[in-house]
Amino acid sequence: MTIVVTGAAGFIGSNIVKALNARGETDIIAVDNLTRGDKFVNLVDCEISDYLDKQDFISLIGSGDFDGEIRAILHQGACSDTMNHDGKYMMENNYQYTLELFEFCQAEEIPFLYASSAATYGKGSVFKEERQHEGPLNVYGYSKFLFDQVLRRRMKEGLTAQVAGFRYFNVYGPQEQHKGRMASVAFHNFNQYRESGKVKLFGGYEGWDNGSQSRDFVSVEDVVNVNLFFLDNPDKSGIFNLGSGRAQPFNDVAVATVNACRRHEGKPALTLAELVQQGILEYIEFPEALKGKYQSFTQADIGKLREAGYDAPMLTVEQGVDRYVDWLIARQG
Repeated sequence: MTIVVTGAAGFIGSNIVKALNARGETDIIAVDNLTRGDKFVNLVDCEISDYLDKQDFISLIGSGDFDGEIRAILHQGACSDTMNHDGKYMMENNYQYTLELFEFCQAEEIPFLYASSAATYGKGSVFKEERQHEGPLNVYGYSKFLFDQVLRRRMKEGLTAQVAGFRYFNVYGPQEQHKGRMASVAFHNFNQYRESGKVKLFGGYEGWDNGSQSRDFVSVEDVVNVNLFFLDNPDKSGIFNLGSGRAQPFNDVAVATVNACRRHEGKPALTLAELVQQGILEYIEFPEALKGKYQSFTQADIGKLREAGYDAPMLTVEQGVDRYVDWLIARQG
């Protein structure tokens, strides 16, 4: 039977398709919106059985064409631009779309794994999958939060099949190039260094020193591994944080990125202080537009994920960024 991956030409979706291929799975329907045609490159080295536009897929689901034909849906399709304030579009694309696929999977009694987001926590300081810690700051976060609330109610009533939502923290890694300004800081640091020999980070803000604002940076490798773990364990349902479980400063990302590039140049690694002293790392004034809307610290509580049985170690920034830079250089030369 077919596995459906939505958002399949996107960042996380295409990595999931590649990981399924590595397992020998090729009966995969890739669903996406290729209005931005440059995303197609993420599927070039993937094996799929069919591609469907998102709207066509929704219509076929509604008309019963896929009844009894699908084994599971891994739903990664969403607008992830936190600066997009078109609430109507965001709710249709993120909330309503997810709800329709959820109802289909429940009716078909098949697993539904979907992308939630750490944006559901807003400016909170506790990142635990509990209602009292949630308070999204933008319509993107609200669109994810609202479906999580639906799942909580339905879990109390009783599910007919597995449903697992993953609150992704700051994901980085291969095949995010189409995301533009929403791509990871590692991606931007890499391109800055390759273009100018320098990288730039935000300066101090709200008591944080230059570049010391910290996030839970998680490699897309770990994100994919968690998705496949739940696909292999259809008895596990719920909402789970998906981060590394550790907060690391943006400085760590810059240092790891530059030193990985320097390794390819045959140059020795430098410390943070040396990078600043040599002008390779610069700090820019914190943007006015982000003041009051910025998460200076995130760290996923992954206790619930561990309780579910996922016990593999998560890559550190140093490990994950090093691998990522190798991939970027292999692709770009």
